Amino acid sequence: MDGAEAASPGELARLRQELWGAQAEYVAAASPFFRALWGGRRPPARLEDLPELPLADKSMLRAAQAAHPPFGDYLAASPDTVIRLHRTSGTTGVAMNLALSHADAAQTALIGGRAQRAAGLGPGHRVVHCLNYQMWMGGFTDHTTLEATGAMVVPFGVGGSELLVRVIQEVGVTAISCTPSYPAVLEQVIAEKFPGLQPRDLGLKLGLFGGEAGLDDPELRTRLEEVWGFAVRNANYGVTDVFCNFAGQCEDQNDLHFMAGDVLHAELIDPDSAEPLEWAEGASGELVLTHLRRDCQPLVRFRTGDIVTLTGLGKCACGRTAPRFRVAGRSDDMVVVRGLNVFPAMVSAVLTGFRELSGEYRILLSGPAPYDRLPVQAELAADGPVRDGLAGEIEAAVKRDIGATAQVLLVPANSLPRTEGKTRRVIREDKI
Repeated sequence: MDGAEAASPGELARLRQELWGAQAEYVAAASPFFRALWGGRRPPARLEDLPELPLADKSMLRAAQAAHPPFGDYLAASPDTVIRLHRTSGTTGVAMNLALSHADAAQTALIGGRAQRAAGLGPGHRVVHCLNYQMWMGGFTDHTTLEATGAMVVPFGVGGSELLVRVIQEVGVTAISCTPSYPAVLEQVIAEKFPGLQPRDLGLKLGLFGGEAGLDDPELRTRLEEVWGFAVRNANYGVTDVFCNFAGQCEDQNDLHFMAGDVLHAELIDPDSAEPLEWAEGASGELVLTHLRRDCQPLVRFRTGDIVTLTGLGKCACGRTAPRFRVAGRSDDMVVVRGLNVFPAMVSAVLTGFRELSGEYRILLSGPAPYDRLPVQAELAADGPVRDGLAGEIEAAVKRDIGATAQVLLVPANSLPRTEGKTRRVIREDKI
């Protein structure tokens, strides 16, 4: 639906119900996975009755692909309709095979393009895309979402950061698409290989970020803006099994707009009890998604594992009516410390308040939850003497701002690994 992100709620509701009627019949007829999950039950005719159906989750999809390779028995279309194969990043487990038809691929580019366009990208921009093109959706498929805005896209991928700096200079690139942690990698390369050059000298006007948490932290945003001189946008939020990009920030505020309301149904559930929660402003819970139009691997009531808070359901200053939300973190990255739910983004927000730190950190967990303390490795910004009591000050700030007792270990500058892809912040010893 053209302009769906600005459509009236009534108009959108009618379209969504119509699409669900056709999609429900399709899934019931063509998906052995969901027929088995539903125990032969017919899907409800009304979207509001979807909670009658059981939830699906990632572990079920993994088991389905292991039993029915390569796409699982939730492949509802003929294998001959698959025109593109991707894989998930595997950050949270075994990588999954993702199948797209022509229609799926076109729809994915359209929806992601809405998010990139809302962030300010469009004709006249030259954007370099620095995510992994090797099967991951974040590479080629996100590339198509950038193209959907009318911008000129440079398919750079990962690796060769020194060459990237030269390309930006030679081609006159005006925007960069990457993870929030990648600018730190580039800053290090610029300092080592381009004496006298500052990141803001490259002339980038727009930073389009996705793939990692952290941009809700005002300290990080401010630092990126000051060092690079570009506008910072979280322009690429998605759940790879569902849509690689279906939400992004507009130019008027820092919450994410849900850009797929015409083809994707969203619910909130309690992450512990799995009970439905009211879709209301201020509500927080785990995001559950259902395709309203999908050929190859349609999902119904899929648990994303992402904990979100709805921040706005009215019209935004940008004119969009699409709901707005913030992501607290992933349920599998949540660390329980004496009854407190702690997400990496909360730790990041504390650490970025200390100029002596680089912003790089790891949470190293040993043994099963819950934990008495939050073990944090915090990297120093520069080599040299460390003032007495810095670790204690950081621990006090974590206690003050989060409520958890932390155990902070300061590590030397540039000692934690940088990555051009997704950075793992929570390291569990049993999964190393």
